[in-house]
Amino acid sequence: MMNLKGNPELTPKNLMRPLKNYGIACMSMGFLIDETAPVVWRGLMVMSAIEKLLRQVDWGQLDYLVIDMPPGTGDVQLSVSQNIPVAGAVIISTPQDVALLDARKGAEMFRKVHVPVLGLVQNMSVFQCPKCKHETHIFGADGVRDLAKTLGLDVLGDIPLHVNIRETCDSGQPVVISQPQSDAAKAYLKIAMEIVRRLQVPPA
Repeated sequence: MMNLKGNPELTPKNLMRPLKNYGIACMSMGFLIDETAPVVWRGLMVMSAIEKLLRQVDWGQLDYLVIDMPPGTGDVQLSVSQNIPVAGAVIISTPQDVALLDARKGAEMFRKVHVPVLGLVQNMSVFQCPKCKHETHIFGADGVRDLAKTLGLDVLGDIPLHVNIRETCDSGQPVVISQPQSDAAKAYLKIAMEIVRRLQVPPA
């Protein structure tokens, strides 16, 4: 999605240099293993990998460190939330019932380990026909909003189901870079601003 691949270089201190594009430093297990190799780790192996990606990378001066985690409440989520100070979690879900079950579990888990939940994002919220412009809520209309009310949280924004998002991600040119004036790009930027607004500013 960021048009990055290859093995990170090492610094004289034996730290990995993150790969960079569009002014964003990125690290992924995908940079460290074969492109087609599955990652089937559990328990201590997961914690070791997370430690490597966090502590053995020359991140430099960062504005924010964003960690993209899989759905659910497994080893990755627990390891991250228990081993590093997390300023906040954002729960992303489609509006369908089966996805909302995982979203609710994720929100409850972060609360249990005292990580602030900044809000929810409704992904694939609506599909607009490119020909007739008719809008269809393929995965449901307000599932994430209903869950947010139940949990006493805010909805930070909606991401539409749009072919441009898929195409720009596949080409490694994010829609906020390649089509910054599009509605899809504006949806992402709105969510980013909402997240930043909710993060506590650390003391000087």
